[in-house]
Amino acid sequence: MPLLVPVAAALAGGLLVLAFRPRGGGGGEGVALLAERMDALSQRLDQSVAAQNERLARSLADSAERTQDSARRIHERLAVIDAARANIEALGGQVTTLAGILGNKQARGAFGEVQLRDMLADRLPAEGWAWQHPLSNGTRCDALIRLPFPPGPIAVDSKFPLEAWQALRTAPDEAARLQATRRLAADIRRHVDDVATKYIRPGETAEGALIFLPSEALHADLHALHGALVQEAARRGVYLVSPGTLWAVLGAMRALMRDVRLRAEAQNMRLEVARLAEETGRLDRRVGNLRRHFSESQADMDQIAITAQKILAAAARIEAVEMDTPSPARAAE
Repeated sequence: MPLLVPVAAALAGGLLVLAFRPRGGGGGEGVALLAERMDALSQRLDQSVAAQNERLARSLADSAERTQDSARRIHERLAVIDAARANIEALGGQVTTLAGILGNKQARGAFGEVQLRDMLADRLPAEGWAWQHPLSNGTRCDALIRLPFPPGPIAVDSKFPLEAWQALRTAPDEAARLQATRRLAADIRRHVDDVATKYIRPGETAEGALIFLPSEALHADLHALHGALVQEAARRGVYLVSPGTLWAVLGAMRALMRDVRLRAEAQNMRLEVARLAEETGRLDRRVGNLRRHFSESQADMDQIAITAQKILAAAARIEAVEMDTPSPARAAE
């Protein structure tokens, strides 16, 4: 753009020279007028070029500022995207780890036990539950929640078989899915029967037991696919709980334990109040005895005071008699 300005000025100057050339071959006045007009035109062109350069510089500065602002926003969004990608990668690693845990039977059992134990330790007092508690039939339940009768202590199992459920979720076709569904139903029925037989002991435990499922998805699938089996297990006193439902159940149990403890403390307070009332009655009887003894002592003191007054009066009379009667020696004189 700046290179075009001198060219335009030169062309304009040439046209003006041709336009104002005098016809008579002389004329200094025409030349002076032409020079004056050329100077004015040159000044206007310089001002126009300066204004144009200023506008161009301002436009370039604005464009550079907008470009820098856009670049800054792009960098911020790239940083957010990088952080999200890192979180996704970390989550993917955790999912992979969880899949590995759930894929190994021994690791899966340990994972369920650790999760159950952490929840019990977090929601219940230390004296409210026991881990690997032995029962009278020689078996050990994973956990025993010590509730008072009724309902009584509740046994909890955390070793639900997950192989059929995993096969169901990874089934490649409908035939494999149907086979896995049947296997899952058989595993549910067999495990419920095992828990009902071993962990429900009349007079020793409550009339029900819990099966802890370490996955909310497994809990939802069992209710969706085998709702009838879940209801049958409940009728036998075996209840399937997920981490979420067990959390709520433990909250209710903690409230029950607190209520029982408050009732026991209230009973102890009533016993203490009864003992205090008995001691107060005994104190009242002893104060009455002391008051009676004090009254008797006061009467004795009054009698002693009367006797003392009589003795003093007698002494005064005796002294008066000695003063009025002359002694034998004086009588002889």
